[in-house]
Formats: sequence, C-alpha cells, structure tokens
Amino acid sequence: MSATVMERLRAGTRGAHDGLEGARFSTAMTDGTLPLDRYVGQLAAYRVVLEALEGELSRATDPSVGSVWSEELRKLPLVDRDLNHFGGGDGLGDGSSSALAAEAGKAFARAVRDAAAADPRALLGFLYVMEGSTLGGMVLGPYVTKAYRLDAGDGVAYYGCGDRERWARFTARMNAALTAPEAQEPVIAAAREAYRHTIAITRALSAGLPAAT
Repeated sequence: MSATVMERLRAGTRGAHDGLEGARFSTAMTDGTLPLDRYVGQLAAYRVVLEALEGELSRATDPSVGSVWSEELRKLPLVDRDLNHFGGGDGLGDGSSSALAAEAGKAFARAVRDAAAADPRALLGFLYVMEGSTLGGMVLGPYVTKAYRLDAGDGVAYYGCGDRERWARFTARMNAALTAPEAQEPVIAAAREAYRHTIAITRALSAGLPAAT
C-alpha cells in the first residue's frame, strides 16, 4: 500500500523538523530565557508569510487546494492579535536579529507567491509546515505564557490555536485531496522549501543568544 501524503511529508521533512527543535531560539523558548524581542521578531516574520500564504490559498482555484483550505486554518488574525498585545512590535523587533528575520520572512513570502503562480498545489506544502508550527504550540505555548507572564491568551494566541482534533481534520483532508504520487511531489518539495525558509528565520533569531547551560 502506498504511503499517504502526510506520511511522506513527515518522513521527508523529519531532519529539518528535528533541526528546528534543536535551534538555540527553540531551546531558549523552552528554558524561559528567550528575549521578548526575539519572540516578537518571529511573530512579525511569520505575519508576512501568513499574509502571503493565506491570501494565495483563498484565491486558488485548484480543486486540491480548495478541498484542504478552510477558514478554520487561518492564523493571520491570531498573529495580529499577539502583535497588537505587544504594541504592534514597536520597539521590540528593531534589532539586527529581528531585521534579518524580517528579511527571511519576506523571502519566504516571495517563495509562496512564486509557487502559487507555478503550481498552486505547492501551497499545501507550505501550509503543512505552518500548520505544524501551531501544533507544536501545544508544547511551546505554556513556556511562552510563563516566560512573559501572559494571561488569558494575550500575546500567545498563535501558539495556543493548535490541537490534536484540528490536526486530525487537516490530515484527513490532505490525504483525501492528494492520493496520486505525482500530485504529492510538488507538495513535498514545497514543504522542504518552507522548512528552509523557517530555518533561516530561526537562525536569524538565534544569533547572539548565549549557549544553553
């Protein structure tokens, strides 16, 4: 029996996923030492990406995209809510690290738009990676809440939106929409590219952080 697209995506991006989890940005988040400006810098970079990705997904006419994408998956309002909590990021994301992350986010957004023009199915590979980031928020959200003393979800809406049921629904739609191996290939390639861009954002935000003790 052939592997499902979600099985192939997981296997094909495992190394990149593990690398992100081990990045200093990620470990600083879990040990409570990540500076607030780095956290806000990530949200600001992701906002640029999500604006491009969700816009292209909403406009796409490809049947595969239409059968997977739904308003339930929209995360741009959540990032906006978080950034607004921190004053829109003013004064928090202006350092060189956040500036480099912002440039990496713009490059990611350009890749999304290029993919939409070349093969809209590739958008689902980008969506896989961004949706996975909020699933990981189930673990990271409590660390963020504690580190920045956040209450009632303020400032942590993006990291608080993932849950297993949501991921299960997304998995089912992806597997139903992309059954043929040839339809899966552009999605897997896009997911790998999405991880490369996500790693670039994370690397920028990891620069200069002290080593874990």
